[in-house]
Amino acid sequence: MQHTHEIRIQGDEVQKTFVSWDEDEPEREWTALQHLAAYAPDLAPRPVSTGTTNGQPTIVMSRLPGGPLTGELTPAQQSGFVVALRRLFAAPMPDGLGVRANDPLRFQPQLLPRLREPPRLALCQDPALVARSIEAAMRWLKANPPDKHWIVDPVLALGDGNLDNVVWDGTTARLVDWEEFGVSDLAYEVAGVVEHASSRLERRLDIAGLLTALSLSTDQQERLARHRRMFACFWLAMLLPGNGSWRRNPPGSTEDQARHVLQLLARDQRPYS
Repeated sequence: MQHTHEIRIQGDEVQKTFVSWDEDEPEREWTALQHLAAYAPDLAPRPVSTGTTNGQPTIVMSRLPGGPLTGELTPAQQSGFVVALRRLFAAPMPDGLGVRANDPLRFQPQLLPRLREPPRLALCQDPALVARSIEAAMRWLKANPPDKHWIVDPVLALGDGNLDNVVWDGTTARLVDWEEFGVSDLAYEVAGVVEHASSRLERRLDIAGLLTALSLSTDQQERLARHRRMFACFWLAMLLPGNGSWRRNPPGSTEDQARHVLQLLARDQRPYS
């Protein structure tokens, strides 16, 4: 993923300087911090100030206690994470808030070109498996264009399912990095969490337990399944040779994702077109 910011810790405050802001990342994050401070206090850092440093947008915020979740989540950590998600999804919507960054209408159409690019599959441990998964992912993406009415249950979105954005102090989970903040659909946000490489490849989340705790309706579960397939295809693309996730993850991760994609798509009984 693109590196968007640099962090400097100054005592009880954190200075975040943005190195790219094509998706209005500073405005999204500042809006999120201000809104959550008022309507979901202590869920996110407290906003302190905003400005520029050498022409680059800068946000200063409070430093949260604890550190990012690492390794397999304990029952207490998972429960705390669920509480944080519930608080976020229950927060009121600000007037005029736009859609989150990387919404499916813009995000999904980018996946086919990424998968079409001829990767260096010979570098993979099992090139044939990865090739089959790529073909299946492309067929599914072609047959399942994003629905323009994708927001059914509107919620506020952190917009990033990376568990490194969950800060745990031993009793409470809080959320950081609000660069993709905006309006989203509950099922889309949950799918982004359970399919994120930060948790799925390392089996860090009890996914069944998380979904049970969130008490999703039948309709939400159906939309979740569709969004999970899309995110799984995205991570397959990111884990192909030459991409950042290929370099950051251990050998065999691409094959792990390829098997996962094939398993998810096999559950979709609708014929490919």
